[in-house]
Amino acid sequence: MMMSNKAPTYFISHGGGPWPWLPPLRDHMTKLEASLVDMVASWAEPPKAILMVSGHWEETGAIGVMSSPNPPMLYDYSGFPKEMYEISYPAPGAPAFASQAYDLLKAAGIPAKLDPQRGFDHGAFAPMAAMYPKADMPIFEISLDASYDPMAHVEIGRALAPLRAEGVMIIGSGLSFHNLRIMDKRGAKPSQEFDKWLAETLVLPPAERLAALIDWEKAPAARLAHKEEDHLLPIFVALGAAENEEVSRVYHETDFGGFITASSYRFG
Repeated sequence: MMMSNKAPTYFISHGGGPWPWLPPLRDHMTKLEASLVDMVASWAEPPKAILMVSGHWEETGAIGVMSSPNPPMLYDYSGFPKEMYEISYPAPGAPAFASQAYDLLKAAGIPAKLDPQRGFDHGAFAPMAAMYPKADMPIFEISLDASYDPMAHVEIGRALAPLRAEGVMIIGSGLSFHNLRIMDKRGAKPSQEFDKWLAETLVLPPAERLAALIDWEKAPAARLAHKEEDHLLPIFVALGAAENEEVSRVYHETDFGGFITASSYRFG
Protein backbone atom coordinates (compact mmCIF):
# COMPACT_ATOMS: atom_id res chain seq x y z
CA MET A 1 0.00 0.00 0.00
CA MET A 2 1.33 3.44 -0.90
CA MET A 3 1.32 6.37 1.45
CA SER A 4 -1.23 9.03 0.54
CA ASN A 5 1.63 11.48 0.00
CA LYS A 6 5.30 11.09 -0.73
CA ALA A 7 7.33 10.42 2.38
CA PRO A 8 9.70 13.25 3.31
CA THR A 9 13.46 12.75 3.38
CA TYR A 10 15.84 13.75 6.15
CA PHE A 11 19.41 14.56 6.99
CA ILE A 12 19.93 13.81 10.67
CA SER A 13 22.79 14.20 13.09
CA HIS A 14 22.95 10.72 14.59
CA GLY A 15 24.93 11.31 17.78
CA GLY A 16 27.96 9.43 19.05
CA GLY A 17 28.49 5.69 19.15
CA PRO A 18 25.88 3.48 20.86
CA TRP A 19 24.52 6.38 22.90
CA PRO A 20 20.97 5.06 23.58
CA TRP A 21 22.49 2.15 25.55
CA LEU A 22 25.03 4.19 27.54
CA PRO A 23 23.34 6.42 30.16
CA PRO A 24 26.23 8.92 30.64
CA LEU A 25 26.35 9.52 26.89
CA ARG A 26 22.58 9.45 26.46
CA ASP A 27 22.30 12.22 29.07
CA HIS A 28 24.19 14.47 26.63
CA MET A 29 21.85 13.55 23.76
CA THR A 30 18.51 14.57 25.26
CA LYS A 31 17.78 17.28 22.67
CA LEU A 32 18.77 15.00 19.81
CA GLU A 33 16.70 12.14 21.21
CA ALA A 34 13.66 14.40 21.61
CA SER A 35 13.99 15.52 17.99
CA LEU A 36 14.08 11.92 16.76
CA VAL A 37 11.01 11.04 18.79
CA ASP A 38 9.25 14.16 17.48
CA MET A 39 10.12 13.17 13.89
CA VAL A 40 8.19 9.94 14.23
CA ALA A 41 5.29 11.67 15.97
CA SER A 42 5.03 14.20 13.13
CA TRP A 43 4.25 11.58 10.47
CA ALA A 44 0.55 11.31 9.60
CA GLU A 45 1.12 7.65 8.80
CA PRO A 46 4.13 5.45 9.42
CA PRO A 47 6.47 4.57 6.58
CA LYS A 48 6.54 1.06 5.20
CA ALA A 49 10.30 0.98 5.70
CA ILE A 50 13.20 3.30 6.35
CA LEU A 51 16.14 3.53 3.99
CA MET A 52 19.16 4.74 5.94
CA VAL A 53 22.15 6.27 4.17
CA SER A 54 24.80 6.14 6.85
CA GLY A 55 28.08 7.99 7.05
CA HIS A 56 29.53 4.71 8.33
CA TRP A 57 29.29 2.68 5.13
CA GLU A 58 31.12 3.44 1.92
CA GLU A 59 31.95 1.25 -1.03
CA THR A 60 34.23 1.54 -4.04
CA GLY A 61 32.96 0.71 -7.52
CA ALA A 62 29.32 0.01 -6.72
CA ILE A 63 26.78 1.22 -4.18
CA GLY A 64 26.07 -1.44 -1.58
CA VAL A 65 22.43 -2.22 -0.84
CA MET A 66 21.65 -4.14 2.36
CA SER A 67 19.39 -7.03 1.39
CA SER A 68 19.24 -9.29 4.44
CA PRO A 69 15.77 -9.96 5.89
CA ASN A 70 17.39 -9.97 9.37
CA PRO A 71 20.50 -7.78 9.34
CA PRO A 72 23.10 -8.49 12.03
CA MET A 73 24.85 -5.87 14.17
CA LEU A 74 28.03 -4.13 13.11
CA TYR A 75 29.91 -2.63 16.06
CA ASP A 76 31.80 0.02 14.13
CA TYR A 77 33.19 1.95 17.08
CA SER A 78 35.98 1.58 19.60
CA GLY A 79 36.79 2.46 23.17
CA PHE A 80 33.37 1.70 24.64
CA PRO A 81 32.57 -0.70 27.52
CA LYS A 82 32.52 -4.40 26.67
CA GLU A 83 28.73 -4.63 26.91
CA MET A 84 28.40 -2.12 24.06
CA TYR A 85 29.68 -4.88 21.76
CA GLU A 86 26.86 -7.18 22.82
CA ILE A 87 23.86 -4.87 22.36
CA SER A 88 21.19 -5.81 19.87
CA TYR A 89 18.74 -3.88 17.73
CA PRO A 90 16.81 -6.69 16.02
CA ALA A 91 14.85 -4.68 13.48
CA PRO A 92 13.80 -6.56 10.36
CA GLY A 93 15.37 -5.76 7.03
CA ALA A 94 13.39 -4.84 3.93
CA PRO A 95 14.65 -7.13 1.14
CA ALA A 96 11.82 -6.34 -1.26
CA PHE A 97 12.46 -2.61 -1.04
CA ALA A 98 16.21 -3.28 -1.19
CA SER A 99 15.69 -5.10 -4.47
CA GLN A 100 13.63 -2.18 -5.75
CA ALA A 101 16.37 0.28 -4.71
CA TYR A 102 18.95 -1.85 -6.51
CA ASP A 103 16.84 -1.83 -9.67
CA LEU A 104 16.35 1.94 -9.50
CA LEU A 105 20.08 2.54 -9.14
CA LYS A 106 20.91 0.23 -12.02
CA ALA A 107 18.24 1.83 -14.21
CA ALA A 108 19.86 5.22 -13.55
CA GLY A 109 23.24 3.88 -14.64
CA ILE A 110 24.62 3.80 -11.10
CA PRO A 111 26.62 0.63 -10.34
CA ALA A 112 25.09 -1.21 -7.39
CA LYS A 113 25.36 -4.54 -5.61
CA LEU A 114 23.06 -6.35 -3.20
CA ASP A 115 24.81 -7.19 0.08
CA PRO A 116 23.09 -9.96 2.08
CA GLN A 117 25.78 -9.93 4.79
CA ARG A 118 25.90 -6.27 5.77
CA GLY A 119 24.73 -5.44 9.30
CA PHE A 120 23.37 -2.30 10.92
CA ASP A 121 26.09 0.21 11.79
CA HIS A 122 25.60 2.73 14.58
CA GLY A 123 24.68 5.46 12.09
CA ALA A 124 21.51 3.41 11.66
CA PHE A 125 20.86 1.53 14.90
CA ALA A 126 21.60 4.39 17.33
CA PRO A 127 19.04 6.90 15.99
CA MET A 128 16.58 4.12 15.20
CA ALA A 129 16.71 2.94 18.81
CA ALA A 130 15.39 6.37 19.80
CA MET A 131 12.84 6.48 16.99
CA TYR A 132 11.58 2.90 17.22
CA PRO A 133 12.67 1.45 20.57
CA LYS A 134 10.71 -1.75 19.91
CA ALA A 135 12.80 -2.36 16.75
CA ASP A 136 9.61 -2.98 14.79
CA MET A 137 10.27 -0.77 11.74
CA PRO A 138 11.84 -2.48 8.69
CA ILE A 139 15.18 -0.86 7.85
CA PHE A 140 17.74 -1.24 5.13
CA GLU A 141 20.87 0.73 4.34
CA ILE A 142 22.72 1.76 1.24
CA SER A 143 26.37 2.75 1.15
CA LEU A 144 28.05 5.97 0.21
CA ASP A 145 30.30 6.12 -2.83
CA ALA A 146 33.90 6.17 -1.59
CA SER A 147 34.73 8.77 -4.26
CA TYR A 148 33.03 11.32 -1.95
CA ASP A 149 31.70 13.13 -5.04
CA PRO A 150 28.75 15.27 -3.89
CA MET A 151 27.00 15.22 -7.26
CA ALA A 152 27.24 11.44 -7.43
CA HIS A 153 25.26 11.31 -4.20
CA VAL A 154 22.66 13.75 -5.51
CA GLU A 155 22.24 11.38 -8.45
CA ILE A 156 21.78 8.48 -6.04
CA GLY A 157 19.01 10.43 -4.33
CA ARG A 158 17.37 11.26 -7.63
CA ALA A 159 17.42 7.59 -8.61
CA LEU A 160 15.87 6.50 -5.32
CA ALA A 161 13.20 9.23 -5.21
CA PRO A 162 10.39 6.93 -6.50
CA LEU A 163 10.65 4.92 -3.29
CA ARG A 164 9.09 7.87 -1.44
CA ALA A 165 5.75 7.29 -3.16
CA GLU A 166 5.94 3.66 -2.04
CA GLY A 167 6.12 4.70 1.60
CA VAL A 168 9.88 4.41 2.07
CA MET A 169 11.40 7.10 4.28
CA ILE A 170 14.89 8.08 3.07
CA ILE A 171 17.10 9.26 5.94
CA GLY A 172 20.65 10.47 5.48
CA SER A 173 22.40 9.78 8.78
CA GLY A 174 25.57 11.71 9.55
CA LEU A 175 26.46 14.79 11.58
CA SER A 176 26.31 18.42 10.57
CA PHE A 177 29.69 18.84 12.31
CA HIS A 178 32.06 15.88 12.37
CA ASN A 179 35.68 16.50 13.27
CA LEU A 180 36.52 14.17 16.12
CA ARG A 181 39.79 15.97 16.74
CA ILE A 182 38.00 19.11 17.90
CA MET A 183 34.72 17.88 19.39
CA ASP A 184 35.38 20.19 22.33
CA LYS A 185 35.61 23.95 22.89
CA ARG A 186 37.91 24.22 19.86
CA GLY A 187 34.97 23.14 17.71
CA ALA A 188 32.53 25.70 19.09
CA LYS A 189 33.21 28.52 16.64
CA PRO A 190 33.72 26.45 13.45
CA SER A 191 30.59 24.43 14.17
CA GLN A 192 28.59 27.66 14.61
CA GLU A 193 29.98 29.12 11.38
CA PHE A 194 29.34 26.01 9.30
CA ASP A 195 25.90 25.45 10.81
CA LYS A 196 24.87 29.03 10.01
CA TRP A 197 26.01 28.62 6.41
CA LEU A 198 24.17 25.31 6.07
CA ALA A 199 20.92 26.73 7.46
CA GLU A 200 21.09 29.75 5.14
CA THR A 201 21.98 27.62 2.12
CA LEU A 202 19.19 25.08 2.55
CA VAL A 203 16.47 27.74 2.26
CA LEU A 204 17.78 29.09 -1.07
CA PRO A 205 15.81 28.42 -4.28
CA PRO A 206 16.47 24.84 -5.45
CA ALA A 207 19.01 25.57 -8.19
CA GLU A 208 20.99 27.97 -6.00
CA ARG A 209 20.80 25.58 -3.07
CA LEU A 210 22.17 22.70 -5.10
CA ALA A 211 25.01 24.76 -6.55
CA ALA A 212 26.03 26.09 -3.14
CA LEU A 213 25.91 22.69 -1.48
CA ILE A 214 27.93 21.04 -4.22
CA ASP A 215 30.56 23.73 -3.61
CA TRP A 216 30.39 23.19 0.17
CA GLU A 217 34.16 23.33 0.64
CA LYS A 218 33.95 27.10 0.16
CA ALA A 219 31.66 27.43 3.18
CA PRO A 220 32.98 29.08 6.34
CA ALA A 221 35.02 26.61 8.41
CA ALA A 222 34.14 23.84 5.93
CA ARG A 223 37.22 21.69 6.44
CA LEU A 224 37.22 22.32 10.18
CA ALA A 225 33.63 21.10 10.30
CA HIS A 226 34.32 18.11 8.07
CA LYS A 227 37.95 17.06 7.89
CA GLU A 228 36.51 14.19 5.84
CA GLU A 229 33.03 14.50 4.43
CA ASP A 230 31.66 11.02 5.10
CA HIS A 231 29.18 12.43 7.65
CA LEU A 232 28.08 15.26 5.34
CA LEU A 233 27.53 13.20 2.18
CA PRO A 234 24.19 11.71 3.31
CA ILE A 235 22.66 15.19 2.96
CA PHE A 236 23.21 15.04 -0.80
CA VAL A 237 21.19 11.83 -1.09
CA ALA A 238 18.36 13.31 0.97
CA LEU A 239 18.41 16.45 -1.18
CA GLY A 240 18.56 14.56 -4.46
CA ALA A 241 15.47 12.57 -3.52
CA ALA A 242 13.51 15.77 -2.73
CA GLU A 243 15.35 18.24 -4.90
CA ASN A 244 12.72 20.90 -5.47
CA GLU A 245 10.99 20.73 -2.12
CA GLU A 246 11.12 22.97 0.92
CA VAL A 247 13.50 22.33 3.77
CA SER A 248 12.84 22.79 7.49
CA ARG A 249 15.15 22.38 10.45
CA VAL A 250 13.92 19.70 12.85
CA TYR A 251 16.77 19.69 15.37
CA HIS A 252 19.21 22.35 16.51
CA GLU A 253 21.38 22.83 19.54
CA THR A 254 24.46 24.86 20.37
CA ASP A 255 25.84 22.61 23.11
CA PHE A 256 26.00 19.15 21.54
CA GLY A 257 28.64 17.38 23.59
CA GLY A 258 28.97 20.58 25.58
CA PHE A 259 30.32 22.85 22.83
CA ILE A 260 29.19 21.93 19.31
CA THR A 261 26.39 23.43 17.20
CA ALA A 262 24.50 20.68 15.37
CA SER A 263 21.33 20.43 13.28
CA SER A 264 19.05 18.05 11.38
CA TYR A 265 16.77 18.82 8.42
CA ARG A 266 13.59 17.61 6.74
CA PHE A 267 13.13 17.82 2.95
CA GLY A 268 9.57 17.87 1.68
